Amino acid sequence: MSGQLKEVRLRIQSVTSTQQITKAMKMVSAAKLRRAQDAILQMRPYTQKMQDMLSNIVSSLGGEMDLPLAADRSAEKVLLIPITSDRGTCGAYNSNIIKATRQVISDRYSAQAAKGNVTILPIGKKGYEYFQRHGYKLVENFWDLFSDLGFENVKRAAIFAQEAFLRKEYDRVELVYSQFKNAATQVFVAEPYLPIPKVESKESKKQTDFLFEPSKEVLIQELMPKILNTQVYKAILDAHASEHGARMTAMDKATENAAEILRNLKISYNRARQAAITTELTEIVSGAAALQG
Repeated sequence: MSGQLKEVRLRIQSVTSTQQITKAMKMVSAAKLRRAQDAILQMRPYTQKMQDMLSNIVSSLGGEMDLPLAADRSAEKVLLIPITSDRGTCGAYNSNIIKATRQVISDRYSAQAAKGNVTILPIGKKGYEYFQRHGYKLVENFWDLFSDLGFENVKRAAIFAQEAFLRKEYDRVELVYSQFKNAATQVFVAEPYLPIPKVESKESKKQTDFLFEPSKEVLIQELMPKILNTQVYKAILDAHASEHGARMTAMDKATENAAEILRNLKISYNRARQAAITTELTEIVSGAAALQG
C-alpha cells in the first residue's frame, strides 16, 4: 500500500509542475497576444482600404495601361505561401494551416501538382519542416522571418514573389494564413495575391471616377509594389496574433485539464491513504485481540 501511495504522490508532484509551466506559458502568450493584437488591429483597416483601392483601380482601367502584376495568365505554375509558426504548443493551429494549404492544392491545383508545378514558399519553421519532410517543391529562403519580424524583412519575401511572377516563373501566387478574430477564433483563408485580383461584385460595376495626381502611370507604378508588400506584412501580422491566441487558449485548456487530473489524483490518494490506515488499525486490533486471547 505504501508503494501505491508513493506512486500517487509522485504523479501529483509531476502534474503540479506541469500545471505551473502551462500557467506560465499562458501568461506569456497573453502578454505577447496583446502586442500582436494591437499591431494587426492598427494595420488591418489601412491595408484593407489600400487593397480595395488597388483592385478597384485595376478593374476600372479596362486595359488602358499595361500592368504586368495584374496580368491574368493561365495557371500553369503556382506558388503558395503558407504562414505557420516557429514553435508548437499552440493546439491545432499549424496543422490547420497545413491542411488548408493541401486543400487548396487538392481543390484548385491538382493538375499542376501532378506535373510538379506547385511550389511552396513556407513562412514559419513548422510549415517548412512539414513540407520539406513530405517532399514538396520549396523556396527555402524565407521560412525564418519570425526570428526578425519587421516590415523590411518581410518585404524581401513579397518582392521575391513579385519578381518571380514578372519573370513568369509563376502564374498564380496565393497566401494561406489565419485571420485573427479573437484569442479563441482564427479564420483560415487562402487569399489571392498575384495577379492582382479585380473587383467583380455588382458594386464594382459602378466605375469610380478617380482623379490622378501625378499621372495615372506614375501613381500606379509607385503604389502597386508598396500595397502588395503591405498585404504580405498584414497577413504575417494576422498569423502572428493568431498563433499567440491559439497558444494562450491551448495552455489555458492544458491548465484546466491539469487541475482536473490533480483533483482525481488527490481523491485516489486520500482513498489509498484511508485504506492503508484502516488496514493498520485492523492489524493492531487483531494483534491486541490475539494477545488477550
